Parts: sequence; structure tokens; C-alpha cells
Amino acid sequence: MPADAAWSLLGFALNLAGAVACALVAALLWRRASPRSERPAAIAALLITAVWCVTAAAWGAGSTAAEIIESARNLAWVVVLYRLFGNDGRDQMLAPIRPLVMVLCLVECLLPLVTLLDARFGADKGLHAVAFSVTASLRTLVAVGALVLVHNLYAGASPVARQILRWPAAALTVFWTFQLNFYAAAWFTQSMPAEVSALRGLVPAAVASLLAVAANARAADLKLVPSRAVAFQSLSLALIGLYLAGMLLVSRWLSLLGGDLGRLTQVAFLFAAVTAAVFWLPSGKVRGWLRVNAFKHLFQHRYDYRAEWLRFTATIGRAGPDAPALPDRAAQALADITDSTGAVLLLPADDGAFTLAGSWQWPGAPAPGNACDPEFAAFLERGGMVIELDDVRAGTDRFGEAALVPGWLRDDPKAWAVIPLIHFDRLVGVAVLARPPIARRLDWEDFDLLKTVGSQLASFLAEQAGHEALVEAARFDDFNRRIAFVMHDIKNLASQMSLLARNAERHADNPEFRKDMLVTLTKSAEKLNALLARLGRYGAPSPSARLPIDLAAMAQRVAGRYAGGHPVQLTRCDPCIVLGDPDGLEQALVHLVQNAVEASAPAMPVYLDVSCDGLQGRIEIVDAGAGMTPRFVREGLFKPFVSSKTGGFGIGAFEARELVRGMGGRLDVLSREGLGTRFAIVLPLSAAAEFIAEHPRVNEVA
Repeated sequence: MPADAAWSLLGFALNLAGAVACALVAALLWRRASPRSERPAAIAALLITAVWCVTAAAWGAGSTAAEIIESARNLAWVVVLYRLFGNDGRDQMLAPIRPLVMVLCLVECLLPLVTLLDARFGADKGLHAVAFSVTASLRTLVAVGALVLVHNLYAGASPVARQILRWPAAALTVFWTFQLNFYAAAWFTQSMPAEVSALRGLVPAAVASLLAVAANARAADLKLVPSRAVAFQSLSLALIGLYLAGMLLVSRWLSLLGGDLGRLTQVAFLFAAVTAAVFWLPSGKVRGWLRVNAFKHLFQHRYDYRAEWLRFTATIGRAGPDAPALPDRAAQALADITDSTGAVLLLPADDGAFTLAGSWQWPGAPAPGNACDPEFAAFLERGGMVIELDDVRAGTDRFGEAALVPGWLRDDPKAWAVIPLIHFDRLVGVAVLARPPIARRLDWEDFDLLKTVGSQLASFLAEQAGHEALVEAARFDDFNRRIAFVMHDIKNLASQMSLLARNAERHADNPEFRKDMLVTLTKSAEKLNALLARLGRYGAPSPSARLPIDLAAMAQRVAGRYAGGHPVQLTRCDPCIVLGDPDGLEQALVHLVQNAVEASAPAMPVYLDVSCDGLQGRIEIVDAGAGMTPRFVREGLFKPFVSSKTGGFGIGAFEARELVRGMGGRLDVLSREGLGTRFAIVLPLSAAAEFIAEHPRVNEVA
């Protein structure tokens, strides 16, 4: 069969198929009543297009009847295009565009006259060439104007209207783009390309198909999204086409220079292509790298990362009495990302073994008590990779994970992927996702997102574990602090008992000493009982009743305890009645005096000085011991369990300050290395207590 006859037969079949498609879609639109304004115009355009296809199949696309009907067809599609502007009311605001529409219609109305003149005087080759050139150029201009209207239609539509206009705009774009290219090529070559003309029947069929999709009730939700495989293959074909086009252009350009450069260039391109195909294309690693990078940078991502992050944050941040525990919420947040039907979360127990801590929609999760072997946990911590269990079941072993995956994960067909939760290079949890309803393989985007979300979940879990550890440590710290205070008070009482025992060896026969010893023993017993009663006070201090206290008498009483031992002397003893807790003030004073005694040389006295300034009473404890550095006074003196003395508890000064503060007073300190230390207890006088209570700033200024 000659080539021309073959193309004619193909054109007949395609035109007939286009006519059938247009008629069927027109009937479909007719049966589906709709208030949309472009529906009658679209039906009319489809019917006219079907008539044109039948005419082109019967007499050829270049016949006079076919060309006249083609003008009517184009006019109908321009009207459809204009009516589409009415979907969101913009037909009332398109005064600048109406002149363009009118010009397009006028041109199409003039073209039948050119066709009739060509038919009447076509015997003259010159006139026929002019008529052909005018027809091709005018229809090219009409196609350009129509494409401008299509662009304005879609670009200026609201987001909601775009969803409705997507498929009709695509149909019109296909139609007018083919018209533009077909008549532009005809004008340049001054002839109708037989091959392309035979394929004109495909365009009405494509337009009708797109309009049929637009007639669907769910057309606004339908999107043409090719699969990753199709996208990659399309990209490959595009690259091959670009390569061949580049080779052709370079070889043609070099051939203009003369000689055999063009032939040499073609051979060089062929050699490079064959070399690349032999060495690189069989490599699965190279193909995988090309695939991942192509999908990552050239195609739309599977996930809407903003939506995923908002949903993840909402799930993790869910609060309230009815909210699931954090491990359960973490499992759900991870499962939502991949649409998994369930998830379990494994966290380390006290012995370090990973056990089931939370689950979501996985009733009776088969995770045993020791759900994750130490070797598998170490592998996940070291590699930090997401493991697809289907690959493990298929025998794939990329990094040595096949021998380490626990048996219960292999045996459970619901288990789909294992995600390590790593925080600062430390494995804090392991999540197992169930298989989604639609089975698929994980790709680079899944791996990247799951790793990122796993890292964020790990930080949340680590923060919760740290918070629980701090709460537990605070409880133990409170208990230890109470015991430390008790031990410190007992230590002071033991020191007094030891001093009393040493003095008894020398003054046992002195009645006055025995009398004082009896009083001291009674006081010590009372202090021990009071100490037991005050154990709760250290953990939760409560304000004690303030009573008038003779500061001078208390200073004399404390100094008397050290009679016969380390010298404690009163340098001044002004009458001074202050408000405070007698037992607490004596305890604080004993702490400070005992510290001064321990810091002083055996024969170096400790001085007590009691003074009054009319508003506050002041008792100073002065020693000439080793003293303290300014840094220690600032950072360590009043910090519990920090001491400058060997074997000291480091809570004497802290407890004394807290006791004095609890009475509304303050404890001042001044120390110099090698010179000694001066502590000063300042308390409000009884007469001025009410005034100071109402004006607390007075105490601070003083």
C-alpha cells in the first residue's frame, strides 16, 4: 500500500473515532442537566466538531465543506471559552477581553469567504497560494488569541473555581495548542503535512475525553498524578530525546564548517552513549541514585509536610485526663504518617531491655517481655536506619540486619517497618509500624520523614524520661536533706556531750558543775525530741510562732555551753528583745558558734557581740580562723552539701540562714582569707516588729 493511501486510511479511522467520541460525550452532557452556563455551548461545539470529523473522513480535511465547518467549529469553541468565564461571575468584568473575543469571531467569520474565493478561483496557482497562506496565518493568530484567553481564564480564577476549570481548560489547551502548531507548520512549509493532518482526528477525541472527565461529579477532586515509575521513565525518555536533539544540533552546526567534523561528532556522541550504557546503566546503585534524585528534585512529594507536621504536633500535644499516655500518642503519631493500621512502641526498662511501653490499634501486640535483643538494639543505635520487614522476610540483607531482627517481628505478618528513635546518638526507643491498608514499598521520602519524626519523638521521650528522673531525684533529695539536717543536729549534740564528758572528769566533784550538767542533759534530751518533731519542717517549712527573745541572755547561755572548753567570749551585751523562734534561733546560733570554734585555733577565742540600733537586734559571731574566699562565700557557703571542712556536711550555714529567714531576719557574712569570719544575725526588735512587717523594705535597706 502506498504511503499516501496508508495515511489517508489512518486519517479516515481517526476522524471517524473522533466523531463518535464527540457525539457520545455530547449525549452524556445532554443527559446530565446542569445549571453551568457553558454546558449548552459545549454540547453544540462537540456536535459541530463531530460533523467536521465526519466531513473530513468523507471528503478530506482540505475540502471546501470541511474548511467551512472548521470555522464554525472554531467559533463554537471560542464561545465555550467565553462562557467558562461565567463560572465565577467574571464574564461581567471582562470588558478588556471582549474585544479580543469579537476579533477572533470576526476572523473566523471571514475565513469561509476566503475558502469560497479559493474554491471559485483556485485554478490560479498564485491565488491559491495566497488563499492558503492567509488561511494558515489567520488560524494561527486565532489559536494564539484563544490560548491567551485560556491562560487568563485559569490564572485569574479563584482557588475554588480552578478546581472546576481544571479539566475544561486542559481540553481547550490541547485543542488550541494543536491548532497553533499545525497551522504554524503549514504556513512555514506552505503545505498541509499529510502525516500530521491524518492525526487531526485524535484531537477531538482527546478534547471529548477531557470534557467527559469534567462532567464527572468528582471532577474537582480528580488530579492527574503519574506514578513514580511512569515519571522516572518519562524523565528517562526526555533525557534521551534531549541527548539526541543536542547531538543533531551540534553535528549540523559542525557540518556547516565543512569537512568531516559533523560525521566525527556523531561518532563521538555514539561512542560516549555506548560507553555510558555499558559501564553505568547496568549498575543498580547508579539507577537508584538517579531515581531518588529525580523524584526528590523534579516531582511532587508524596507528603504534605505542613499538614503532617501539624497533625503530628496535635497528636503529641494532646492533653487532658482522657488523653492517652505519651508512648501511646507517640505510636499513633508515627502510624498516622504512613497510614499504618497500628503501631507499637518499645522503650528501655530499668534493666536496659526494650519492652512494650505503648501501642495504638494493635490489640494483643505480640511483643514479648524482652522484645528487642541487645544486639539488635545496638545495631539500630549504630546505623539509625529504618528497616522494611518485607525485605528481611524476602531474604534481603543489606547491612546485616536479617540475622538480628527478632523472631516475633518476622513471624507477625502485620509488622511492616522498624523505626529507631535516636536522641544524641543514643537509642531511646523502637517503633514498629503495622502494614497500611494498601501495601506498598517504602521509598526515600518515607525513610527521610520517618527518620526525622523518629528523632523528634526520641527528644520528646527523652525529655519525659528526664522529667520523671528529676521528680524522683527531687523526692530522694528531700528525704536526704531531712536526714542530713538530722545528722548535723545530732553531730552538734554529740559535740556538746563530748565536751560535757571531758569537763566531768575534772569538775565531777563541783556541785555547781553537776547542776549545770543536769540542765545540759535535760536540754539535750529536749532537743532530740524536738528534732524528731521537726523532721517534717525541713521538707516543707512552715512559719513558726514568733515570741519575744532576750538576745543578750541567749548569747550568754550559748557561750556558757563552752565554759571549760574552747573560749567563747562576749564583747558587748546590750539589752535587746527581738521577735523569733527561740529554739530555731538558738539552733542557728549554735551552728554558727560551732563552725567558728572548729575554724579557730584551740586557744583563739570566738567572740559574740550583741547590739541594738533601735529597730533591729544584732548578734555577731567573730572568729580569727582561716577565713573563706569571696568565691566560696558567693557560690558555696549557703549551698547544701558543700563544705570547706574535711568531713563536714555543708548544711550548717544553709540551715542557719533558713532558720533566720523564717523568723523575718537575715544572716550576713564577711570573711577574709587568713583573717577570719564575721557572721551577723539581724532580727527585728519586738517593739518595731509590726512596723517592719508592714514595711519589709526597711529590713532590706537596714
